[in-house]
Amino acid sequence: MSVMRMDLADTGSPEGLVSLILKHEPDFRVPVPIEELALQLEIEEIDELETEGFEGGLITDRNRNRGIILVKRGVNQPRRRFTIGHELGHFLIANHVPHEDGRFLCSRQDLQTLSAKEGDRRAKMEVEANRFSSLILMPPPKLREYFKKQPSPSLEHVFQLAEEFQVSKEAMARAYADYHPESLAFIIVKDGKVGRIYHHRKRFPFITASRNKPVPQGSLFYRRDLQIGTPSEIDERLPDVWIDVPRGQRAPTLSEQVCLQKNGYALIMLWHEEADEEQEEREDMTARDRWRAQQEKYLRG
Repeated sequence: MSVMRMDLADTGSPEGLVSLILKHEPDFRVPVPIEELALQLEIEEIDELETEGFEGGLITDRNRNRGIILVKRGVNQPRRRFTIGHELGHFLIANHVPHEDGRFLCSRQDLQTLSAKEGDRRAKMEVEANRFSSLILMPPPKLREYFKKQPSPSLEHVFQLAEEFQVSKEAMARAYADYHPESLAFIIVKDGKVGRIYHHRKRFPFITASRNKPVPQGSLFYRRDLQIGTPSEIDERLPDVWIDVPRGQRAPTLSEQVCLQKNGYALIMLWHEEADEEQEEREDMTARDRWRAQQEKYLRG
């Protein structure tokens, strides 16, 4: 590994930092060696966090002359890796100021913060640290290589990539929605209610389902033969189960796949495709026929 901290000087954004790191490390392997990278960039050590109620921490000073990353004891490998990436982001982004004298302490909520209100500097720092961690653990150029090999989206592919990149399924679903060439959305469900929603806001239509409300009727989520840990088939749903379809316009195709998970959780993938001229020819096809036709289209490239 050859990247040096001085190579990243004067770069203040997560995207800029990751871009420079990848420029110096074009052959980064997967999973990204995040601990090796942190030590290469002058983190002195990675140790266990003793303070209760926090996932991670960073001991440093205003001039970033030193840095020690702390990670909560006993967390699984994907969470540990994301926390290290998050604290490394605080260390490398020059305008991040420790919350307390000489140290950042980050809660689980901090590591899930994806947006910040105007003027909320602390939340903004957490958003940037999370963005850095996501980008360095799942570099978009690497993801695109995998998407080229398997262009048809599916939850099975999300789970496979999560394992290969050693990140959580939710983190991979978020990156998948952002960087996959298809228009996708992922919905986290807990106890039958809509939770966090991830989608590319410029490509995927507004989702009408509200957070903390039951999953809309008509979703595959209510199919009775679903098994925990086994994704359903991808099947078409009426688009207005999830999105608004303006009156008088040809309805898009909206496909859905569901995977029940433990402890009342579920992950739903939505795949939105604009109506095209071929749609009329396909109107007499069953959902299974259309799905096979899509697969054949991808195989033809």
